[in-house]
Amino acid sequence: MNFQRLIIKALAIVGLATAAPAVAEPIILDAGSIGESYTITFDGFVDGGPSIDGLSSELTLTLTGIENGVYTFSYSMTNTGADGDGIGSRVSGFAFNTDPDIDSATSTGTYGFTNTSSNYPNGIGTVDVCFSGQRTGSCAGGGSGGVFDGSTGTGTLSLSFGTAPATLTLNDFFVRYQSITGVDGVGSASGRQTSSSSTSGGTSSGTDVPEPGMMLLFALAVLGLALGTRRRRFADVMPARLAYA
Repeated sequence: MNFQRLIIKALAIVGLATAAPAVAEPIILDAGSIGESYTITFDGFVDGGPSIDGLSSELTLTLTGIENGVYTFSYSMTNTGADGDGIGSRVSGFAFNTDPDIDSATSTGTYGFTNTSSNYPNGIGTVDVCFSGQRTGSCAGGGSGGVFDGSTGTGTLSLSFGTAPATLTLNDFFVRYQSITGVDGVGSASGRQTSSSSTSGGTSSGTDVPEPGMMLLFALAVLGLALGTRRRRFADVMPARLAYA
C-alpha cells in the first residue's frame, strides 16, 4: 500500500477516535412493532474516556401504540451497577435521538420530566429528547430523582409528531449518572449505548461499541506499519543505489 495512503488512513482513524462516542445500531419501529420490547444496555464514562467499572444500566422500551401522530411506550430503567464493589451511582435520566425529529414529548413515572433539543454532558452534545427524574430545565440532571444501584424505575413516555411517520428510528441512546461514590474525582458521568436487543430478535440486537481508546491504539498500529514498511523499502533500495554510485 502507498505510504501516503497509509498515513491518511491512520489519521482518519485518529479522527474517529477523538470524535463523539460511537453508538450501536438504531431501533426501527412501525405499526408492526406494537407490543415489541427493546432493551438497551449502557456503560459509564466521563468526557469521551474509557468505561468506568461499576457504572452500568439497562433500559427497556415497549412500543404500546401509535395514534394521531403519537408513538407511546412503557419504559423500565434499571441501575445495574454491581453491589459490593465500593462504587455507587444514581441514574438520573436517559436520552436518545429520533428520525424524523419529534415535535414534543411527555412522560410519567420515575422519569416524568422531559426536555427536547437540549445539550447532554460529557461531550455528547445536543440530543433530540431526554427524560429526567427531576425538573431541572436541562438534560444534565440534578436534584434527587432516578434510581440507585440495583433499583428499577418505570413509567410511560410519548413522542409526538405533526403526522405519524410510517417508520420511526430511535438511535444515539445515552444515560446520565449522578451521586457517584467510590470513583476518585468523579461525581457525575454519562453512559453510551453498548448493545441492544428486541423480543423478536430483530434489527437492533447486540452491536457492541468500540471505545475511543481502542480505536486510537489501532490508528497507532497502522502508523507503525506504515513507518516499518517505509524503513524496509529504504533499506532495500539504498544498497542498490550505492552500488551504482
